[in-house]
Formats: sequence, C-alpha cells, structure tokens
Amino acid sequence: MSRAFTREEDSENAIADIGERPVSEHRNLVTEKGLALIEANLVALRENLAAAEREGNRERIALVSRDLRYWASRRETAELSIPEADSDVVRFGMTVTIENDDGQRKSWKIVGEDEADPTHGMISHVSPMAMALFGKGTGATATVNGKEWEIVELKVG
Repeated sequence: MSRAFTREEDSENAIADIGERPVSEHRNLVTEKGLALIEANLVALRENLAAAEREGNRERIALVSRDLRYWASRRETAELSIPEADSDVVRFGMTVTIENDDGQRKSWKIVGEDEADPTHGMISHVSPMAMALFGKGTGATATVNGKEWEIVELKVG
C-alpha cells in the first residue's frame, strides 16, 4: 500500500469524524440582535460553502456544511422574545444591574445562548445568574455561588 493512499484515507476519516455541533436542549430564545446574528452566520456560511465547492476543498465543505446545519437548526427553533417596556421584573432581553455587599456593581443583559458574551456584559438566559434573577424586581436579592446580589436597576433593551 502506497503512503499517498494511506494519507488520503486518513484525510477522509478525519472529515467523517468531525461530528455535529452540539445543540442545546434549552429553548432557543433570541433577542432581535441574536436573530440578526443567526441570519448573518447563515449568509456567510452559504458564501463559504459555495467557495469551498468551487475549490473542491472537501474538508472545508464538510466543516462549513456542519456549521451551516447547526445555524439552520438554530434559525428554525429561534423564538424572538422582546420584554414588555413596562416590566418591573427581570425578563429575557433586559439589562439588569446588580450590586453585592461590597458595593461592587455589574450589569448583565440576558440574551440567548448563541449571543452570550460575558466579557461584553451579555449572559445566557440559562446561566445560573440569569436563572437566579428571573422574575425578581428592583430591591430583590439573588444568591449565586454563595454571593448575594441586590437588583438595583432594570432596563429594557
């Protein structure tokens, strides 16, 4: 058996073993920005797939196709959720400012799983912090990881 044949076979097996991207079992709630993110990913991936097909790059076709299936699934299951402007309790899509006993403040916007980016102040609606805050109003407290936080401000949008 030639070495070239073995390498091609290994490459084919690697492509076959990429697996699917895991899809969360939670509801796929999205903000308007999150829905736009999904749409943008679909557009970019369709363009990438077309380019990979033109090049005949099988590995790239497999990877992009996998990602395209993931984002198409996320688009199909997306549930746009916009909080009511006059809501006085924490809901999906709201920005919540919390404060601990040391006076440390944090603001979190509660968003969908694909949009979450804690470094930019956006947490997933299924995160422990979001779950502890849901349904509570200004002045209420939530305990996460042994720390108590008071809700000091709620904003829609």
